[in-house]
Amino acid sequence: MSPEELSTRLLDFAVRAGKVVDALPETRLGRHIAAQLVRCATSPPPNYEEACAAESRNDFIHKLAIVLKELRETRCWLHMIVKGELLTEDRLAPLLDEAEQLRKIIGQSINTAKDNRGRGNK
Repeated sequence: MSPEELSTRLLDFAVRAGKVVDALPETRLGRHIAAQLVRCATSPPPNYEEACAAESRNDFIHKLAIVLKELRETRCWLHMIVKGELLTEDRLAPLLDEAEQLRKIIGQSINTAKDNRGRGNK
């Protein structure tokens, strides 16, 4: 997958998560989760763009680690929405699957970058 394709997937993911935020009920719990979810779910695309412009291999790894952290947090909030019965699992299953796929892609990218760190690459 090219950096542009991954960037597009992350952006699409953030937009889809934003629609989940808008669908949450106007309860105390719904508002709390909405506020948290909108922050963490919209963070990966710009952080990935920053990683693509990293000044060093270590900077790249650090910025990707932020993307991974935010994806994990997003996944947690999505699970909480299901557990709290705020939205149905059927509705969130595709987004949870995408969160997991993106988490694995970014995690593997970090591992590859770490492996390549000692090989004189960027």
